[in-house]
Amino acid sequence: MTPSVAVVIPTTGDRPEQLRAAARAVLAQNYAGPLELVIVVDGGDPAAVAEQVADVIAPRRPGADHQRARVLPNTLTPGLPGARNTGIAASAADLVAFCDDDDVWLPGKLTAQAAALTGGAEFASCAIEVEYGSRRVPRLAGTDTVTQADLVRSRMVMVHSSTFLFRRGTLWVDESAPAGQNEDWDLALRAAKRHPIAHVDRPLVRVSWGASQYATRWADRIAGLEWMLARHPELAVDPRGAARIYGQLAFHHAALGHRREAGHWAARTFAARLGEPRAPIALAVALGLIPAAAVLALLHSRGHGI
Repeated sequence: MTPSVAVVIPTTGDRPEQLRAAARAVLAQNYAGPLELVIVVDGGDPAAVAEQVADVIAPRRPGADHQRARVLPNTLTPGLPGARNTGIAASAADLVAFCDDDDVWLPGKLTAQAAALTGGAEFASCAIEVEYGSRRVPRLAGTDTVTQADLVRSRMVMVHSSTFLFRRGTLWVDESAPAGQNEDWDLALRAAKRHPIAHVDRPLVRVSWGASQYATRWADRIAGLEWMLARHPELAVDPRGAARIYGQLAFHHAALGHRREAGHWAARTFAARLGEPRAPIALAVALGLIPAAAVLALLHSRGHGI
């Protein structure tokens, strides 16, 4: 029997066109099993959001009777993790999937990932297509299995929250994540510790970076990385993975104008791995040689982040 799926889209209601596109792409999936869309409104007006997407979520296609859609308020901790957990708790589906309100699933996404779970895996991801301005860059993993060691060594941007599909009841999002930062990386790491992640290495989700609400919230990003280091001590053991995190901390402090802190984390970066490029980039930002926003724009145009 084809498993039922609940797709949780958290939103604040301030991106109606992106939300409509995300919801439309979910409901357009040619998935054989029962499909439920749960839009969870965090801090906004659920009635207003329901009105924004009314024509999208109303069944009108032949065979759409196996679909349903709901708009709910976040009843748990305010923020993205609480909104995701509200969606999980509201459904009795076999599988749960996440999609951000500014991302778009591509055709075949759900069917391919559900098939990847039939081998006993609990959690699946897929490759993505990063959209930044007019550019689209595919990001592949080069593997069909993602392990804990992989996620320690690299954040693996393609293991993105909008690609997540997992068995309901196995995992919940940690609502203690500061400002919702890195809750998806934490979830993927915890999933990989239980069982290797089944990865479909085809770009089946288009991820928009231009509209991210988190990209330049430097203090939140620092808090999120410190939270991850405290929760997952193994992140500081692998030299490559540790250097990446330390380099990010150096960059975020540099973006805030914290020269001393940027220098401290740059030194730790070099000590962990001399060839890590984030350290010299952070020092260039700290010295005022290049703005942090310009660095991000260049990286994002190539489908990469800091």
